[in-house]
Amino acid sequence: MNNFVLLIVVILIAIAIVAAAISIAKAIAPRSYNQQKGEAYECGIPTRGKSWMQFKVGYYLFAILFLMFDVETVFLFAWAAVVQDLGIYGLVSVLFFLFILVLGLAYAWKKGALEWK
Repeated sequence: MNNFVLLIVVILIAIAIVAAAISIAKAIAPRSYNQQKGEAYECGIPTRGKSWMQFKVGYYLFAILFLMFDVETVFLFAWAAVVQDLGIYGLVSVLFFLFILVLGLAYAWKKGALEWK
């Protein structure tokens, strides 16, 4: 029962700290309201036509694949920093990680997600 009470206290303190941080930020943040802030902004050039237009889903698939392999690189850098301390278990773990990513790449390649049409 003691651990449960401690958990509740920690959660309440975390909520209080977050609420205090948000309140302080709202209280001291500079405010300026004007009509230009509500307009669509695109590299400083006023938009022509409708701003809400559809893009091909291929752009999103390509971006998601890029992010997936970018995150893989970040994990590999972290693994390379501690590779000597991990031993054979670390090697097997990273090989399994790479195997899953290669399977994902093969699946995306087979589905044609990497082809720019």
